[in-house]
Amino acid sequence: MDYPRKKKLTYFTIGLIFLLSGVEYAVILPTIWRYLQTLGAAPYFLGLGLSAFSLSGLLSGPLFGHWSDRTRTTKNIILFANLFEIVGNFMYFMGYSKWLLLSSRLVAGIGTGAGSSIFGFLTRSTAPEDRSTVFAAVMACRQAGLLIGPAFNIFLRLCDFHLGPFVVNKYTAPGLFMCLLWILLQLAVVFMYWDIPPLERGEVGQSSTGRGGEVEGGSGPVEGDKDEEGDDDEGKPLMGPHELLGSYGSVGTPDPPRKHVSTVSNGNLSHISPPPSPPPQEAEESSSPFKNFSIRREFLREEVVVLLAAQFITLFNQTALETMVTPLTQKYFNFGELENSVMYCICGVEVITGFLFVRWLSRRFAERVVLAVGLIICNVSCVWCIIFLAKPLGGFPWQLTEFIIGVFLQVLGLPFVAVAQVSLFSKVTSEKTQGFCQGVRRSVGGLATILGPLWAGGLTENMYIMLGVMMALLALLTMMMFLSYDRLVEPAVVEHAENPDSCG
Repeated sequence: MDYPRKKKLTYFTIGLIFLLSGVEYAVILPTIWRYLQTLGAAPYFLGLGLSAFSLSGLLSGPLFGHWSDRTRTTKNIILFANLFEIVGNFMYFMGYSKWLLLSSRLVAGIGTGAGSSIFGFLTRSTAPEDRSTVFAAVMACRQAGLLIGPAFNIFLRLCDFHLGPFVVNKYTAPGLFMCLLWILLQLAVVFMYWDIPPLERGEVGQSSTGRGGEVEGGSGPVEGDKDEEGDDDEGKPLMGPHELLGSYGSVGTPDPPRKHVSTVSNGNLSHISPPPSPPPQEAEESSSPFKNFSIRREFLREEVVVLLAAQFITLFNQTALETMVTPLTQKYFNFGELENSVMYCICGVEVITGFLFVRWLSRRFAERVVLAVGLIICNVSCVWCIIFLAKPLGGFPWQLTEFIIGVFLQVLGLPFVAVAQVSLFSKVTSEKTQGFCQGVRRSVGGLATILGPLWAGGLTENMYIMLGVMMALLALLTMMMFLSYDRLVEPAVVEHAENPDSCG
């Protein structure tokens, strides 16, 4: 199979992974509250159940990311992680007790840790200027799952039969359904996913010039590709430095080294001999991405702290509001599983539209501008919720209208903040340790999705306190973002300028 087809199938499989993660969330969330009630669980178990999924993902994310940075592979990591999704969802289907259900979410959450490896892979495989659009597309796949999930739930709620010793009903069916989907995804990963080498990004920058060498190289063995690059390039000294620099620079980076080598070869043949020496050194560095890595130097920088704060606070507020929604709709509107599923379906349409709009917007404006717009929308949403959702005003039509507007504003700001902070984070952190860095970022988000439901679950009767703290956190983040606005840019521009000098 040729390289372009492998690339398309690999990206398609990544889209399927995020699609299923969204389907799982949308299928389970509308029914888990009633499911816990049938098992005699106290109200706080709702927060525990939602947080357990994030807790295990928080712990597994950096580990899987570190694994991918070391091996430069992701396929085996994904296959391994999906096993936890399969087992966890089957445990959810069994549902003998509230403790088994809680354990099922812990086990399934481990599988989400593979996302850090995938984001690291995408960072190494895309040019910086294209990263926002790629990340927006991947995130849109998850939101498409959130849209499709409720549609499945409409049919799953009709289940009422026995499967051996197990009861299949509207509460247990989502677990069985997701277990089967993750098994099918395993087959898709086996046959449709390849560990595309990071060299593919250099090929993107040269595709318009008609160079085909890198495409042919990309179709070769993918296991241990970074180590093999140095050995392969020693036999091709003029190509070696260019290809290796193309692996880690932006789309425009390879051009200066190529011109430099051409000039030298025409000027003086004595300058041709040095190029073979850099490849082994580069290969040695790439095989040990953590050689000069410092957690303090990597994460305790102003711009990184701001982006990690954005990840935490926005997810904390989002999951807190999501936890509050089902009890709130049950209390004021008497919504059941069907009504909640329809609501999440409508929200999914809005979010997908938002991600598509952000994908278009990110090509015309810097990520920090998109981030600022998203934070402004989130602030407006939180103020609206404090005024109208903490204590709904008027009769049923007015209360429903207030609720719809509040949810609409909250969902509207999500794509702006999510895409901008992920893309910026990939640019201000080291690319060689991107899997681990993305794991840390996702762990920070996982911590937020643990604390958010716990915070909201314990304060459903004290909405002003719950929403007031959320508003304070959001105001703090907005202030941090505007104070650090000038630093929220890609620092790699300086490195690109130095690359030509390093070739000689």
